[in-house]
Amino acid sequence: MITDECINCGACEPECPNNAIYEGGVEWRMSDGTDLTGDLFTPMGNSYQADEDQEPVNMDVYYIVTDKCTECVGFHDEPQCAAVCPVDCCVDDPDYRESEDELVAKKDFMHL
Repeated sequence: MITDECINCGACEPECPNNAIYEGGVEWRMSDGTDLTGDLFTPMGNSYQADEDQEPVNMDVYYIVTDKCTECVGFHDEPQCAAVCPVDCCVDDPDYRESEDELVAKKDFMHL
């Protein structure tokens, strides 16, 4: 997650291999940066239409779409958003804890 301490620098957004980070107030889509198309049922149990705009998670600061975040598992050794954040506001979300197997399954789901 990205905390309210975010300074909106945008350093995190291009680093995300899943395109799971969006600027505050910007709508998002499951298809952005993934191979997903059509009607979906995600590994987290949510349903989407891949190309349908979704409401922003945060209106003021950058945010991470939990259904798309794999904590960079399968791509990098550590979450890249946290590695580049100059104010350390990209942190683990206490409301979403996933095992490495769950994160790999999510990555495999999004990237065929």
